[in-house]
Amino acid sequence: MIIKKMSKIFKIIVFTIFILYFPNQVYADSHDFNLWLEDFKKKAIQNGISKTTVNDVLNNAVFLENVIVYDNRQPEFFEKTNIYISKRSNSRALKNAKRKLKDHYKILDKVEKEFNVEKEIILALWSIETNFGNNFGKMDIISSLATLSFDKRRSAFFTKELLILLSLIDKKIVAKEMLFGSWAGAVGNFQFMPSTILNYGIDYDKDDKIELKKSLPDAIASAANYIQSIGWTYKSTCFERVDFTKTVDKKLFNHSARNIKNRHNSKFWSKNGLINYKTKKRIDTKNPTALVLPDGDVSSPKYLVTKNYEKILNWNRSLRFALTVCTLANTIKNEL
Repeated sequence: MIIKKMSKIFKIIVFTIFILYFPNQVYADSHDFNLWLEDFKKKAIQNGISKTTVNDVLNNAVFLENVIVYDNRQPEFFEKTNIYISKRSNSRALKNAKRKLKDHYKILDKVEKEFNVEKEIILALWSIETNFGNNFGKMDIISSLATLSFDKRRSAFFTKELLILLSLIDKKIVAKEMLFGSWAGAVGNFQFMPSTILNYGIDYDKDDKIELKKSLPDAIASAANYIQSIGWTYKSTCFERVDFTKTVDKKLFNHSARNIKNRHNSKFWSKNGLINYKTKKRIDTKNPTALVLPDGDVSSPKYLVTKNYEKILNWNRSLRFALTVCTLANTIKNEL
């Protein structure tokens, strides 16, 4: 009875602290954010963006507390690989991909031939990023980017993104009305960050603006242009899933999406005890590959990844994301 009472008292104390502290913290953050925003406006004008655009776009920006929470808990960095992949590469995604291919075959085929990027990769990215345009996100992009610029964890990156976006709006390349999307500031069917729009966005339908939500020609061509520009090899594989027949030196493992190393040929991997996961036969990759264990230990799914896989990492620096894109693309290709 005493223990139960103490437990109840403890819960009340914790709840009271939460109520008293966090509203004050949010108020402090909002107050500091507003001060930061006024300084940022001056910086934006100094960077050549018109005062009219700066005020028009930033006057309604607010501090979004949830954005900070999302930034610190992204599923591609904490979900186990098999769970992450199964949520995004499954029968529902395949069914939707088949329908989208049928509905938009003409533009997908045209873009594939022009950019040498397979339809299956475009469909996989489209599916995983926004469920084929059914989930653009509802966050105010300006407020999201401003909140992340204000936050110290990745301030430099998001400050640059916000300045680029303001410049794109100022030049009327991007319409302010389309700026609702993900918590991280990405927009459109393929969730492009402002710098990605600047570097790879294409006005494919020739209407003098890059519209990545409503214009599928713009969105699909921009995605293909991005993949091609970062060095995609047409009609080449992403990975081969493998298993171990003996203990493999941990020095050969890759756990980081930012530093893939230790690339070797099939003969080396076979000698070190790697076999194909499904066939249980020897490895058969033509080019050097690197060994990726996304969950960090030998219980993790294991993959020998190619240069194409590493190109997907440029899109999203997550081992699991890249594996999922390639897995879904392979499934679509095999089922069509």
